[in-house]
Amino acid sequence: MKVLFASGNGYIPEFTGGVQSNTHHLVEQLVEHGHQASVLASLFGDGMFGFKARAKMKLLRQPAVVDNFPGYPVMRAWFPWEAAGFAVEKTRPDVAVVQCHKSVLLGKALQAEGVPLVVYLHNVEFHELAGDPRELGSALYIANSEFTARTYREKFGIESIVLPPTINEALYCTRTTGEFVTMINPYEEKGFDLAVKIAAACPEIPFLFVESWKLDDDHRARVENTIAPLSNVRLENRTNDMKTVYGRTKILLAPSKWEEAWGRVASEAHCSGIPVVGSRRGGLPEAIGPGGVVLDYDAPLADWASAVKRLWSDRQEYERLSAAALTFSKRPELDPSRQLIVFLDLLERAVRQGVRRAA
Repeated sequence: MKVLFASGNGYIPEFTGGVQSNTHHLVEQLVEHGHQASVLASLFGDGMFGFKARAKMKLLRQPAVVDNFPGYPVMRAWFPWEAAGFAVEKTRPDVAVVQCHKSVLLGKALQAEGVPLVVYLHNVEFHELAGDPRELGSALYIANSEFTARTYREKFGIESIVLPPTINEALYCTRTTGEFVTMINPYEEKGFDLAVKIAAACPEIPFLFVESWKLDDDHRARVENTIAPLSNVRLENRTNDMKTVYGRTKILLAPSKWEEAWGRVASEAHCSGIPVVGSRRGGLPEAIGPGGVVLDYDAPLADWASAVKRLWSDRQEYERLSAAALTFSKRPELDPSRQLIVFLDLLERAVRQGVRRAA
């Protein structure tokens, strides 16, 4: 098959996050099994990469610019839904997978080009859809967690196949020196404020905060000013090699404030037997499972600090949860080969359904 992934958000290297990591791994697996895959995404136009892309787009006078930065074709446009025809002409997809930002706009544009549609639901931020997904009547749906599937069923009456994020263990599995309690993505919605309070309540424990979504200068300054009084906290820049982070992590802290659809960092940490202390928000408890401790976000600070301190100092309890985390990472639902079978089956169903409609 020829598969087009489409999103109104940015893509590697301009933007990296859970959806981009998931898409990249799916593309790699599809290509490995003889399929063709490409991506349509938003162009941010920042930095040298963005400058070259903008110059190329202006020179060629086309609605999108094409590169092969990740190892496969990526078409980037200021407004990807306006470049749907361009992407279809370039790649001739048998099926398109739309996800996250502007999914409804993109879905309508691709359906207008006669492309069968699968919608991959990665979050419950309905305003990001730019429309009502029920308007994509013939589409099939994937949800990244039971929580996401249940939320869309209750809100829109949509039925979804649950397919958790696919994790390439080779990128995350490592031995760890256990130097830090690590919090990834120091944004308020990810629980940055609570993480700072927990660190302040555990002055004897080193904490590592790692940038994931790019921090602009003002945001970085606020983060740095907030942690400056805490001698046990350090901030590090984002990295493409997460082994360098997990390789120093003893406990992953995920005190998310918003309704996480999954909690990919928990699954990544589990690959190395790193237990997670996280919040009972959205699908995050599904991702943590028995491989950590789950607390209400609004639980007393003392409860959060106690959970971290116990895992840090109680060797027996740590080894128990570490083993549970590693075992949980091996469950069939997170087996990439099994996930690919489910994914391909849904794509094939969408193609067959498209053929019937055309007939």
